[in-house]
Amino acid sequence: MMGNLLIVLTTVFSPTLHVLMYFFLSYLSFLNGVYSTTITPNMIIGLLCEEKTISFQACMIQLFIGHLFGGADIILLVVMAYDRYMAICTPLHYLTIMNKQIDIPLLQLTLVGECLHGVLHPLFVYNLRNCGPNVIDRFICDMYPLIKLACSDTYITVLTVLANDGAISSVIFTLLLISYGVILHALKNVSQEGRHKALSNCDSHITVVFLFFAPCIFIYVRPPSTLPIDKYLAVFYIIITPMLNPVIHTLRNGEINNAMKKLCTRKRT
Repeated sequence: MMGNLLIVLTTVFSPTLHVLMYFFLSYLSFLNGVYSTTITPNMIIGLLCEEKTISFQACMIQLFIGHLFGGADIILLVVMAYDRYMAICTPLHYLTIMNKQIDIPLLQLTLVGECLHGVLHPLFVYNLRNCGPNVIDRFICDMYPLIKLACSDTYITVLTVLANDGAISSVIFTLLLISYGVILHALKNVSQEGRHKALSNCDSHITVVFLFFAPCIFIYVRPPSTLPIDKYLAVFYIIITPMLNPVIHTLRNGEINNAMKKLCTRKRT
């Protein structure tokens, strides 16, 4: 929370970072901070307490909010990849196309997409009939563990999970890899200084993409089943990725590092 909040504050109070790329980065940091708070507090309580229970209503809220902000992360990563593509492959048209007037429509697209993605999961779980034990081998309320408890027909629900989570994650991950392949190819015609600056931004983004998408694809692109390794993979995109996001995006980004130093110096004086 502190690391992501630091990126948001640095972007807001540093005039040099008032560009579209860092607007998206600050929004991603905000989403990561909120996303981690939907699961982590309840998980910590479960680790500290002997009785590990959650009400059905709280479980549905956790399911909705988790996929709400998870879907927002996916859409925003796509938007950030498109922004980098336009900046590197069509630099002369970048300021014309990616101006400040486009950030609000892109933000609205992210909000609409995350709401549609998040609301489908609780709706389908509500229609399932549970007539057995209410115990799941997971520290979060997720679709496949909840489907496993159902004793009614889950065929439509499983198809929805495969399409809404598995297929979308796989397709978007593939498109992101292709876009960054095009970007890396375009960097051959860029000066060494420009290439280094572009790679510093792209490397951090690609790292976040791999940490987020790889576990999601493994969990959701398969028939409905729960494996012991799922718990450990879920830790990556729920806890580790939001936690490492500030480090990944600031480690090689000179502009953010300089802005943070200036901000700290200004606060001391």
